[in-house]
Amino acid sequence: MEGFWENVLRYPRYFITISLGIFFALFERLRPLLQRPSTAIALVGAIVGGFAFIAFTLQAMLGYSAP
Repeated sequence: MEGFWENVLRYPRYFITISLGIFFALFERLRPLLQRPSTAIALVGAIVGGFAFIAFTLQAMLGYSAP
C-alpha cells in the first residue's frame, strides 16, 4: 500500500510541472511580440478579450446575471 500512496502523491507534482512547462513554452514564443509597443498592445488586447469572451460565455451558459 505504501507504493500506491507514493504514486498517487506524484500526480500533483507532475501536473504542476506540465502546466509550468506549457506556460513557459508559450511565453517564449510570445516574447518577441512584446518587443514592439504596437504588437505588445495587440497581444495584451487579444489576451484580455479572450478572457472576457470566456467569462461572458460561462456567465451565459451558467445563467449568472448581475442583479
